[in-house]
Amino acid sequence: MWSDASDRELIAPLPTETFAPQPKAKAMNAFLKIEKLGKAYQSDKPVFSDVSFNIDKGEFVCIIGHSGCGKTTILNVLAGLDTASEGHAFMDGREIAGPSLERGVVFQSHALMPWLTVRQNIAFAVKSKWPEWKTPQVNVHVEKHVGMVGLLHAIDKKPSQLSGGMKQRVGIARAFAIQPKMLLLDEPFGALDALTRGTIQDELMGIVRQTQQTVFMITHDVDEAILLSDRILLMSNGNASGGSYVPGGLAEVVVNPLPRERTRAQLHHLPGYYDMRNHIVDFLVSRAKAH
Repeated sequence: MWSDASDRELIAPLPTETFAPQPKAKAMNAFLKIEKLGKAYQSDKPVFSDVSFNIDKGEFVCIIGHSGCGKTTILNVLAGLDTASEGHAFMDGREIAGPSLERGVVFQSHALMPWLTVRQNIAFAVKSKWPEWKTPQVNVHVEKHVGMVGLLHAIDKKPSQLSGGMKQRVGIARAFAIQPKMLLLDEPFGALDALTRGTIQDELMGIVRQTQQTVFMITHDVDEAILLSDRILLMSNGNASGGSYVPGGLAEVVVNPLPRERTRAQLHHLPGYYDMRNHIVDFLVSRAKAH
C-alpha cells in the first residue's frame, strides 16, 4: 500500500534537474541509454530535441504523447530504422547503428508474410537468428513461442485465415522467438477491439514477467500504460509561441507506484490509480505543448 502523499510525490511534475545526467555509475550501468536525442526535418523547427533517458534491464517503459511529438521516430531510432539529427542511443554498451536481431519490433500492422503459415513466419525469423539450427530444433522453438500466445491450434494456418488479434499474437510470438535483448512495441494493439486488446495485454504481461524482457512501448492509451509499465515518459509537442519556436521533448517521467503484479480487473481499485491517471490525462489535455 502507498499513502496518498507518497502517490502524489511519485507522480508530481519532475523538476528540471531530473533530466540532468545521472551519476556516472548509474548511467554506465544503464541497459539502454539515450543522450540528447533530436530530430529535425526543418533545421529551424526540430520535431524534438535534447531527449535523454535510461532504461534498466528488465524494465517496461511506455511513452505517451500527441501525434507529431516524435514517439515513433524515437522508437525507429532504437530499432535502427531511422537516424537522429543529433544525439546518441546506446544499448548494452554499444551505439545503435542499423537494425539488429538484438531488438525485436512489433508494429500496429502485423507485417506477416501472407504466403507463409504461422509456423513458417516465425521459423523464418528463428532461422535468421540461428542459421545453424536444424529443422526439428527450429520447430520445437517455434511451437514453444506459439504456445505462449495461445495459438498452437492455428500454427499451420496462413494470415488470411486469422483474425486481427491472432495476427498480432503471431507478431508478438515472432518477436519473442528471436530472444531479443529488447522489445520495441509501436502501438501493437491500437487496431484491436477492446476485448481482444485486453486479452493480449494480459498475455504480454505474463510473457514479459516470465522472460524478464526489457520493453519500450508507444501507446495512446493511458490505462494501458498504467497497467503495463514501470515508468511512463510524457512527450511534449513543438510549439510556436511568442514569435519563437520551442521544439518538443521529454517533458516528464512518471514512476508507476502500483504493485507490479497488478491486473486489469483490479487496476481501478488500487490506491493511487486515479491520481496517476488524472495526472497523465491533465498533461495530455493542458500541458502537452512545449513551453
